[in-house]
Amino acid sequence: MDKGGQKTHNVISMTQHVSENSFTPLAQVEAYWEALRGTRLMPNRSEIDPRGIEQALEYSFIVERIAPGIARLRIAGSHLNDLMGMEVRGMPLTAFMAPGSRRQVSDTLEEVFETPATCVMTLRSDKSAGMPPLDARMLLLPLKSDLGDVSRLLGALISVGDMGRSPRRFEVTNTILRPILSSESMPLPVREKPMRTPKAPPAKTPGFSEPQPAFKTETPRRDAPYLRLVKSDE
Repeated sequence: MDKGGQKTHNVISMTQHVSENSFTPLAQVEAYWEALRGTRLMPNRSEIDPRGIEQALEYSFIVERIAPGIARLRIAGSHLNDLMGMEVRGMPLTAFMAPGSRRQVSDTLEEVFETPATCVMTLRSDKSAGMPPLDARMLLLPLKSDLGDVSRLLGALISVGDMGRSPRRFEVTNTILRPILSSESMPLPVREKPMRTPKAPPAKTPGFSEPQPAFKTETPRRDAPYLRLVKSDE
């Protein structure tokens, strides 16, 4: 069949483009956190204002570290409730993870708190009955408490695709940790110090000292007699 008169078109997959756009709220939360911290290591928990992340609020959460490797949700957006099919406040963050990934997430939480560091996790929930495959990403950003210790996290969790039945739990497929540096913690640049030229002794100012006279004897040696005659009348 002759298709010479028909127009052909290239088919371009938009899956990757749509997927990346779906994770845009993560970048918004991170940009807000960076703006708050400025040149510091991290902002304080008391500085977080929900209006600053209004477009990403349903995906956002704040957790509190209550023990090594354990952080409980104190505030959580509606998307997290949908993933679990229930209210998630008070639950550990590892409740969103499959049993095989919970230890890994606990260890990562400790690194974020202790280093401190920021973290992005790539997550995957496999297909099962009534549950289509689901991709997700989670962002973790440390915060200081009112006491000055690093015991809070601002985070966001976004899944892409049909959620299906809940609860949905995820395996960790990739973790990116970035240690935080502030301008205050950066070493100062080394500068070479110029060598100092030794100063010449100050010149004597006329009028403040008198010339030292040469030492002279009262009777020059050349004028003194070699022998002296001592006369006695006895």
